[in-house]
Amino acid sequence: MKKINFKVILGLIVTTLLLSACGKGGGLYDDSGQTYRVATSSDMNTLDTVLATDTVSFTIYNQVFEGLYTLNGKDEAIPGIAKGDPKESNNGKTLTIKLRKNAKWSNGDPVTAHDFVFAWRKAVDPKTTSEYAYIMYDIKNAEDINLGKHGKKPKDLGIKALDDYTLKIDLTKPIPYFKQMLAFGTFMPQNEKAVKKYGDKYGTTAEKVVYNGPFKVSKWAVEDKIMLTKNDNYWDKKAVKLDRVNYKILKDTQAGASLYDTNSVDSAGITSEQVDKYKDDPGLFKRLIASTFFLKMNEKQQPEFKNRDMRLAIAQSVNKRDYVNEVLGTGAKPFDGFTARDTVKTPEGKDYASTVKSPLKFNPKEAKQHLNKAKKALGKDKFTFTLNTEDTPDSKISAEFIKSQIESNLPGVTVKIKQLPFKQRVEAELSMNYSMSLSGWGPDYPDPTTFLDTMTTGNAQNNTGWGSKEYDNLLKKANGELLQKPKERFATMRQAEELFLNDAPVAPIYQKGTATLRNPQVKGIEYHQIGGDYSLKHVYIDKSIDRETGKKKDN
Repeated sequence: MKKINFKVILGLIVTTLLLSACGKGGGLYDDSGQTYRVATSSDMNTLDTVLATDTVSFTIYNQVFEGLYTLNGKDEAIPGIAKGDPKESNNGKTLTIKLRKNAKWSNGDPVTAHDFVFAWRKAVDPKTTSEYAYIMYDIKNAEDINLGKHGKKPKDLGIKALDDYTLKIDLTKPIPYFKQMLAFGTFMPQNEKAVKKYGDKYGTTAEKVVYNGPFKVSKWAVEDKIMLTKNDNYWDKKAVKLDRVNYKILKDTQAGASLYDTNSVDSAGITSEQVDKYKDDPGLFKRLIASTFFLKMNEKQQPEFKNRDMRLAIAQSVNKRDYVNEVLGTGAKPFDGFTARDTVKTPEGKDYASTVKSPLKFNPKEAKQHLNKAKKALGKDKFTFTLNTEDTPDSKISAEFIKSQIESNLPGVTVKIKQLPFKQRVEAELSMNYSMSLSGWGPDYPDPTTFLDTMTTGNAQNNTGWGSKEYDNLLKKANGELLQKPKERFATMRQAEELFLNDAPVAPIYQKGTATLRNPQVKGIEYHQIGGDYSLKHVYIDKSIDRETGKKKDN
């Protein structure tokens, strides 16, 4: 009870401080005109599109940048800067794309084919150290350039501006989902003039970037707020109804809900503790997201994780159903696999994730058996692991539940909790400076490889020390010779995922669900399972609707 009361009191104090600025016109919480106000628990990491790895950044990019294609509410690729579909040649390996001539950057420069050439070459240049460079490996020479092989340089990348408004892309093989990939943040263009002007500082502040999306970032105060305004140079600005989008970064979810209650924000995430309170509120909105969360186990820093039985013991020791019901309560689902539900359907029309068999179900009896084998093989009875999580109250509660499950179901195992800001937790993973980390992954394009490729040997996201030649070879087949044989390809990817799950380099826990308070006046949000969470281009605030009841106001 003390924890809960403390959170409530803290939330009220924080909210009182936050609301002191509410009355100021044009401020963060001002709702005049068409303004959408969001309380969010995490900040973005960068405005440099080739350096981002997190969903928060990619979600902001959906609003302020635009690629050749964008995703609609069904996650179908529709033309953005492109005028239409690509013209295919060379058996589908060469794509020629015409660009619209009325697209401009926020500084008035035209958006041209050269902006895509520049950005993509920058992404694969090893000097850039882009964690997402691998997503371009299907483009001719991209992998060799990025890995410094065969003398290939960024200028050798298979992308060419035939003229200012015609782009030619040479692929290593035909990719059935490539249009959706082109909507992803790493494939967005960059204004070369701006990048060269700001050098290493490009993307570090709102002012050191130019934008080509429906909105532009007018202010970014790190770990505090992000403020967007309508981009008057956007080619389709007539379709954009919002004048402003304001994000307040609040790690305490209680404070976000309090802001919603006082009509100071239009959207705020809530915790499981709060779901019952708002169960009859017309603003309560739940959705299952195609992101899976799991414990990463780092064999490099924690040699005990080289033992497969130890990994299996950890993976089977957490009661996932209790976790999603008692700790999260936000519509999340227990999950034993790696590729999330709703990522892609098989050629037979089934959800791919439902066809994968996993041994990593909650099973305390088997977990203890694996632990005893590990103790015997490692010659010791006691183990201490440190679990990294984020520095939010919700993350602390989450980590404490996982700690209690592991310690109660695995005698002799002690778990210490280390809380870090989101950015630092990600950096610790990327540098492999951690023992265990509660991590997650969401799809960047509609195919199982968007998950499975991250765990191939040498992939920047595979920071566990685990590797399997058999796994790598299966995915190489799926990404190569089987591309035109869908049934065989999906069977091979399933085989790879089941191999991975039987080796348990990560311990799956849940598929993400969100419970959000969303003002019923907000209309037109397009939600995505791929890349960033949503797009706001077509959003508007319908003030004829009563916020409290969700119904039309009486005239």
